[in-house]
Amino acid sequence: MKIDKKVIKELSEYLDEFNLTEIEYTEKDTKIKVSKNNVSINNQNVPIPQNNISKLNNDNTNQKTNSGKEITSPIIGTAYHAPEPGGKKFAEIGKKIKKGDTIMIVEAMKTMNHVPSTSDGIVKEICVEDGQPVEFGQTIVILE
Repeated sequence: MKIDKKVIKELSEYLDEFNLTEIEYTEKDTKIKVSKNNVSINNQNVPIPQNNISKLNNDNTNQKTNSGKEITSPIIGTAYHAPEPGGKKFAEIGKKIKKGDTIMIVEAMKTMNHVPSTSDGIVKEICVEDGQPVEFGQTIVILE
C-alpha cells in the first residue's frame, strides 16, 4: 500500500485552519485519520494490533467515574460557560436547572451551538473549563 503524503499534509492543515482536533478521510478500503496527537492509517484488510485496542480501552476506563445525570457534548468544538466573555454563566455549581435550559455553548466552525439540559436537576459538577476543547460524547456537566 502506498501512502499519499499530500493527503495527510492537507488533512493536517485542515486541523489548524478549522480548529479541529481530528479529521478522517475514507476512500474505498483505505481510511486515513489525522488528529493533533497522532496520525493513523488503517487499511480495512489489515487487522489492528490488539495492543492498540487495549490501550484505547484503558484510556477510557481511566476517566473519572461520576454519579448523577451526565450531560454530554453533542458535537466536537470549544465549550463556553457564558454567551459572551465576562457574561453571566449558564450553569454554576448548586444552581437548579430545568430540562431544556441552556447549560453551555459549544462552538464549532464559528457557529455557536446551545447545549440544552437533558433533564431537571441541580448542577453538581462542571467538567470542562471555559474555552476548553470538547469531544463528541464528552461529559460537560453532572446534575444531582
